[in-house]
Amino acid sequence: MNPLEITDAALTLGGRILWSGLNLTVKPGEFVAVLGANGSGKTSLLRAILGQLPLDSGEIRVHGRPVTRGDRAIGYIPQQRIMPAGTALRGRDLVGLGVDGHKWGLPLPSRERRARIDELVAAVGAESYANLPVGVLSGGEQQRLRVGQALASHPSLLLCDEPLSSLDLHHQRGVAELIDEGLHERGTGVVFVTHDINPVLDMTDTVLYLANGRFTSGPPEEVLTSEVLSDLYGTPVEVIRSGERVFVAGIPEFPRHEVTS
Repeated sequence: MNPLEITDAALTLGGRILWSGLNLTVKPGEFVAVLGANGSGKTSLLRAILGQLPLDSGEIRVHGRPVTRGDRAIGYIPQQRIMPAGTALRGRDLVGLGVDGHKWGLPLPSRERRARIDELVAAVGAESYANLPVGVLSGGEQQRLRVGQALASHPSLLLCDEPLSSLDLHHQRGVAELIDEGLHERGTGVVFVTHDINPVLDMTDTVLYLANGRFTSGPPEEVLTSEVLSDLYGTPVEVIRSGERVFVAGIPEFPRHEVTS
């Protein structure tokens, strides 16, 4: 069963078509990078998969089921937001919200719960600061804990909304590797929204590029070309390759209607 299947989907926001006729299948263990200019509907796509935005037409199915809000089969890493310095929540408590934060009431301490949190903390390399208040941690450390939180429910689908933004290059790579590490073995599909493909280029199996109400998808080497993107945008776009990095120049900006909160 595929973690995600989107069929002939269309979404309008603010009176503007973000995308229509969208088809995407994410296979077990597949890493899909979603690219596009501001306002192209990247975050809105994730919100539709999460059941927060209804489609105008088409269908989204997660593990063969119609999409619903609060689906525990979906893990979600939001855009990076640095927590205030006065936040008293400990790092391990943040991870623990992924274990039982969906349940009502205070979490009950148990050996099983502690062991699961310890396992997740170790998986993201956060043992040295897991007992510290998250407000004193760096952006990279906080984001590692969010990765642990998102993986807590053993999701079959992991949605990532620009999780590397505001991180330095070292932490970008570290967080990206955490997300990718082991997902092929577990069969977790990843939908990774980003404005820069380079930190995850060698991990990416498929690129979904959204632009001006249209889309294209395929392997990075087929999508990230001057010809394909120029056709997609309807204006000259230049793709420059330097070593193992890709740079895209000349992309027009569109009005931003996405709601990211």
